[in-house]
Amino acid sequence: MIANLCNVPGVLSVLGVGVLAHVGWTYLRLAHSLRRRGLARGQVARYPSITVIRPVRGCDAGAADNFLAALDMDYPGETETLFLFDDDRDPGLPVARRAVLAHRASGRPGRAEVRVVGAPPPGCTGKLHAMIVGSALARGELVAFGDSDTRPDRDVLRVTVETLLTTPGAGSAFAPVVVNQPKRAAGDVLYALMLNVMYGAWAALAAGPRRELPFIMGQLMVFRREALVVVGGVGCARGQIVDDMYIGQRVHAAGYRNVMSAHPLHVFTSGMTLRQYLPIYRRWITFRSGLPFSFTRRQWLFGAEYFFGLGGVVVALATAHALAALAPAAAVVAVSLSLGALDRRAGGAPIPLRLAWAQFVLLPLAPAILFWNFVQGRVDWRGRCYDLVRGARLAAAATGRKSARRLLGAPGRSARRARALRPTLRRLGGGRARSEAAERFGES
Repeated sequence: MIANLCNVPGVLSVLGVGVLAHVGWTYLRLAHSLRRRGLARGQVARYPSITVIRPVRGCDAGAADNFLAALDMDYPGETETLFLFDDDRDPGLPVARRAVLAHRASGRPGRAEVRVVGAPPPGCTGKLHAMIVGSALARGELVAFGDSDTRPDRDVLRVTVETLLTTPGAGSAFAPVVVNQPKRAAGDVLYALMLNVMYGAWAALAAGPRRELPFIMGQLMVFRREALVVVGGVGCARGQIVDDMYIGQRVHAAGYRNVMSAHPLHVFTSGMTLRQYLPIYRRWITFRSGLPFSFTRRQWLFGAEYFFGLGGVVVALATAHALAALAPAAAVVAVSLSLGALDRRAGGAPIPLRLAWAQFVLLPLAPAILFWNFVQGRVDWRGRCYDLVRGARLAAAATGRKSARRLLGAPGRSARRARALRPTLRRLGGGRARSEAAERFGES
């Protein structure tokens, strides 16, 4: 009997059954972590004033509704929202201005502004540059940062602040993201699986019952000012392509806690094709190189189980042992279907039957993307091309030059606007983070 198990069919069958069992166990753990993520925290006696900084470049799908939603959050304290662009010819700029005018005309609470802050200096992404400038301009007791492609509901900011203030030792809190829009194209399916499962579900598992992580998922993140001061402000992430995760690691290293809130932040997408999705997937894999291995190792194992299944099927068929291919093939199917099931548990929309094949495509694309990233050594992001070294770090002389795919605005005009705003930043002062931002603002 032992001799039978040591041949090719026996080895593939035993390993295939073992991998299949582990896939099932992993699914149960991830599903449980998503249920646990829904536990809410209590209210606070007083809600501090807050400034929400929203770096924007380009005009995302549904941008007008995203901006209006960002201005209509039901936060009990005083709010200030800053939409920051780096170019006065950005197609999203008039959209943001109309949203702010509509907000003011409605008489709803909350102050809002749109500003053009100029192109980023060397060694700094456009987003991080806007974050540094926004931190210097911020008036709130708390400072938050939100991505432009998100569509927050009325409760997400309040719950995130409650999480921050009711967690002893917390320096930051962030909202888990969920892509919940109907899936109309293959890219919609893959984007939801990427964010809801490979990002959100695994983060919920790693966060555990205390919902803490050594980094931040920064689509919406809220900071205590003292935590930012200790780490040197958001400018501590200069030289990094992934600012939120790096800042979170610095906050954690300084002895503060990064806490995941209970309420999800919705990310909007609609009608994304496979071709449109591939550059996003490439950037996402690039950004993941900034995560600690203690977090990513489980995902590497999850992917390895999928590719073991594929390899097992190939070996079984190549050696004319068709029955031995059943267990490895079952592992491949189980991994793929678990992605769709976890997506639904995370709050994603159902996958239409005509797009069910997309569940089987996400993981096989990863090796090609990893190889392409290794060969290219740079990434296009929001209309700028960044040269990279050692994965998630910007090359020393990286300037975020305009991408050949989309050229926006006139650099000279943006630089003049930046120089004109520099005295305002100097007057703001007040704290290490603000001073650091003021000194760096407008550099070319």
